[in-house]
Amino acid sequence: MTDRTPRRSETQPRCKLAAQEHGMTIMPLVLHGYRYSVYLRIVRLALAEKGVGYQRVEVDPFASDVPASYLALHPFGRVPALVHDGFALYETGAITRYVDRAFPEPSLQPAGPRALARMDQIIAIADSYGYWPMVRQVFSHAVFRPRLGQPADAAEVERGLAASTKVLAAVEPLIADGGPTLADLHLGAMMAYFVLAPEGAALLRQHGRLAAWWAELSARPSFSATDPGLPPAAGRVDGPG
Repeated sequence: MTDRTPRRSETQPRCKLAAQEHGMTIMPLVLHGYRYSVYLRIVRLALAEKGVGYQRVEVDPFASDVPASYLALHPFGRVPALVHDGFALYETGAITRYVDRAFPEPSLQPAGPRALARMDQIIAIADSYGYWPMVRQVFSHAVFRPRLGQPADAAEVERGLAASTKVLAAVEPLIADGGPTLADLHLGAMMAYFVLAPEGAALLRQHGRLAAWWAELSARPSFSATDPGLPPAAGRVDGPG
């Protein structure tokens, strides 16, 4: 996996530079989302890898009073949502593909129908089978809830680990060299939470190729730049989303 993350010396977002070249005024991207959301981080990773600047608006989808202005962008009240020069978009996969198509190199999607299909397959596996056990069960109950002093269920962790075992085994032979692609970023955002649980990290170590993939991917500057951290140990914060 070759390091293609833009250098910090790139002081202007690519959308602004492209607009200047064509004599246009383009409004910056505005990204709405919840700080601890895996899906917000997936979009932030894509933007970081592309070197695209943006403004971020915090939205708590767990709140009882999600602003009407946000529901106008996302009628289901989930996160994230993106607004780019008046163009509003929700659903993580749609947003990341738009970002990759709308802005210059590096491309985050492979060439060729089979490689693209494999990318889509990994993203679908992560969403359909990985997110709930890896994030909502293992991370939430082993790390997030204890951090906040909230009730945690050890049985949920065990059930999450059992389901995650199948997920890791399924994706390990599918990951491709090179990249990163949208599939790497999608799965990587979930893996970042999963391995914060000692049990998750131990399970990953049993899958050598996948562990090597994660060691290389997680060392990229985009991952440190988008790390949401953990919430303060006092007060109420909702789940990772």
